[in-house]
Amino acid sequence: MNSQDLAVELFEIQAIKFGSFTLKSGLHSPIYLDLRLIISYPGLLTRIAEMMWEKASSLDFDLVCGVPYTALPLATCFSTAHEIPMILRRKETKDYGTKKRVEGVYQKGESCLILEDVMTTGSSILETMTSLREEGLIVRDAIVVVDRQQGGKEKLNTQGIHAHALTTLSEVATSLYDAGKIDKNVLATMNVG
Repeated sequence: MNSQDLAVELFEIQAIKFGSFTLKSGLHSPIYLDLRLIISYPGLLTRIAEMMWEKASSLDFDLVCGVPYTALPLATCFSTAHEIPMILRRKETKDYGTKKRVEGVYQKGESCLILEDVMTTGSSILETMTSLREEGLIVRDAIVVVDRQQGGKEKLNTQGIHAHALTTLSEVATSLYDAGKIDKNVLATMNVG
């Protein structure tokens, strides 16, 4: 699957929505990417995880960690298909039992690849990176399905993380326009035409 096919499939399952949306970052956008829907499409979920694996082929890592919650199914597919150990960062620390923030088996000094669905400012990846680094893990790379091109890549770079995207918002817009899924007016609202 290439990036144009990915954009069209996401559009067809209504994971790409048009309107007026407030993002987690507080920014307003005429487009919303709801990649949580991919869990209901196992074939698409598997193909996206495989695209991430292809992107990761030149990277050096021992473990994989999906940003909670949307990237967890992607990380699970990635892990099981290629036998890469997965760890899990909790969004909230348990106040009982082991009270661990990071679950799974790992050793200090191992490197961990972070997977994420959509990157806007990079804050969710940075939260995950912070928890992993506090456990003594090395984080050098993150792979995202869609980079919204709103400063996330640059912000991660300042923390020593290279962000690799399967596609960008500009590419999604162009792909949907080229496939006849959106017209020039919608393309113009995406500020990427």
